[in-house]
Amino acid sequence: MIIYGKQLFLHVLNNYPNRLKTVYLAKKCEQKLFSTIANATSTIVRVDNQKAQSLSRGGNHQGFIAEIEDLEYSDFSVVKNGSFLVILNEITDVGNIGAIVRSAYAFGADGVIISGIKSVNLEAIIRSSSAAVFELPIILYPSALDMANELKQVGFTLYGADMNGMNVNEVKFDSKVALVMGSEGEGINKKVKAKLDKIISIKMARAFDSLNVSAATAVICDRITNG
Repeated sequence: MIIYGKQLFLHVLNNYPNRLKTVYLAKKCEQKLFSTIANATSTIVRVDNQKAQSLSRGGNHQGFIAEIEDLEYSDFSVVKNGSFLVILNEITDVGNIGAIVRSAYAFGADGVIISGIKSVNLEAIIRSSSAAVFELPIILYPSALDMANELKQVGFTLYGADMNGMNVNEVKFDSKVALVMGSEGEGINKKVKAKLDKIISIKMARAFDSLNVSAATAVICDRITNG
């Protein structure tokens, strides 16, 4: 698994140095930083910009690229005793997923469950989440209906976001909250929607179709956490 970009690289170096396998440097760095890198891995390769661009697939690497141990999904058992989960139903855009992971971590969620899809590009989510994916359990649960049933079995109340739901500012949330967010185009899958306990929405000050799903998730997460 390849990561790139100075801030993401430094986050892994400072917090998860054992994950580093090979570090590729496309620019000189100060001696203190180089020594820290050398203490984390003995495999440091100097590369030119062409090679760096190839490794980062044209991304903004800022001179810092690394091969790290593959990031693995967590098991549902890790989060089932939590009190606040964010559920992504059939959301495939990695930019949105990463931004949601970042907000979920910032607002105290115990984990994010990606449901209704079979796979997702974790490398891209690492970048778009600004490394928050390292700090928060991420579960891939392809069967959204099975996931909804399992959440209910362990005591979660399922809240789903929809434009026609109850104003989120008027909702009193239960002690175990699972917030379900659907894709921007289709919304929450109809079968999953039938499993929801409550449907909520964000009151708009101006007439508008809807917020971007990552922005909407951040607003509702703030309401759940801060009232």
